Amino acid sequence: MISDYRCFFCFSRAFERLLEKEKLTREQKNAFTARMAELYYRMNGNFIAPLLSREMHVELNQTSDRRDFYAKIKKESNDHILRLYPVIKKKVEESDNPFETALLLSVAGNVMDYAISSDFNIEATIERVLKTGLSIDHSASLRKAISEADTVLYIGDNAGEIVFDKLLIETIKHPDLWFAVRGAPVSNDATFEDVEYIGMDHVANIISNGYDAPSTILKKCSGSFQEIFKRADLIISKGQGNLEGLLPLNDSRIYYLTMAKCDVVADYLQVPRDSFVVFNNSYTGK
Repeated sequence: MISDYRCFFCFSRAFERLLEKEKLTREQKNAFTARMAELYYRMNGNFIAPLLSREMHVELNQTSDRRDFYAKIKKESNDHILRLYPVIKKKVEESDNPFETALLLSVAGNVMDYAISSDFNIEATIERVLKTGLSIDHSASLRKAISEADTVLYIGDNAGEIVFDKLLIETIKHPDLWFAVRGAPVSNDATFEDVEYIGMDHVANIISNGYDAPSTILKKCSGSFQEIFKRADLIISKGQGNLEGLLPLNDSRIYYLTMAKCDVVADYLQVPRDSFVVFNNSYTGK
């Protein structure tokens, strides 16, 4: 598990931002905060960070009677990157290595994570990834795995970011690729509505994982998702949440595309914070 005491304080800051935006009474905010501390205490330090986040979102849903706290920002994120799409598509098409460029852009898109911070600049992040490249680079192995796979499962992460994923999928042109979304709104993670809005259904088969954690917790996912997961020859996992949920499986089919956006994940991967990563934990360099 990639979780420690620092995760609680990260969650606290994220939910503090949410509470400030919600029209709740002071008593409701105090009650939610007490419940958050209680959930953490009950887990006794043995937790998967996205599962704790999921429980907190369920609790806040019940406190405020709202279903999707991030609906507005998700649409704004999707619209923002859709406006950028002609520019980034041109970068890929004019690149000497379209796959590599599309891959780098997809990883850069992972910065759009409002559960971590709302203080990011996607344009600056794009320029940085194209200049610095990857801190862990298993992209050659990934490209080979794509060419050899009969079925690819691509597990999505955040709204806005999914437009970059769509561009990578268009570049890959795999005949049997499935794109997975969350089973219900949680954080700014993408759902069916988001991927349909940006046209992902035109380039991939869409499937819900059937669960509302900001991650992929396989044992909690639907039977139909588990079937595709089992059948896939290659699994592309986007973002920190999916990494935290899937890494315990120690599955050699999984390639993780993410930014190391917090010290906990950066320490685990042994890279500087905010590094760009394409990582397979069975990679041998061959």
